[in-house]
Amino acid sequence: MASDKRSAKLKRLVTVQRHMEKMAEVELADTTRVRTEVSQSMDNVLEAMSSMEPVHQMFSKHYSDRYGRLVVKDRQLAGVQQLQENKVLKEKTKADRLEDRMHLARDLEDREADDNAIYDLLEMTNASRTPASSKVGDS
Repeated sequence: MASDKRSAKLKRLVTVQRHMEKMAEVELADTTRVRTEVSQSMDNVLEAMSSMEPVHQMFSKHYSDRYGRLVVKDRQLAGVQQLQENKVLKEKTKADRLEDRMHLARDLEDREADDNAIYDLLEMTNASRTPASSKVGDS
């Protein structure tokens, strides 16, 4: 029964680890979304900078500064995204390993239960034979 507890504990750990994996995936998705928004903003600023309209030409310095800030932000987000991708992979690997251990523990529990059932059957068979054979020996 102690090994039964082991697989149950491992199952709970797998559940927690899968939750950690999902959290890391959500963080990565958020960063990817923000990066997409920054990229869209960069495209919009570039479009405004290349516009021939006098209104946009008056703000060219502002657009240039804004574009520079967006480039920096995109680089920062790229670094964060890389770290988060590594974290997702790490959490997934941990969960997969725990799941493998859980399956091994469950297999060992099943094997132990089968062995115990066979031993019980053998004991019952021997117990039923023992009184009869002892009677034969007494004669």
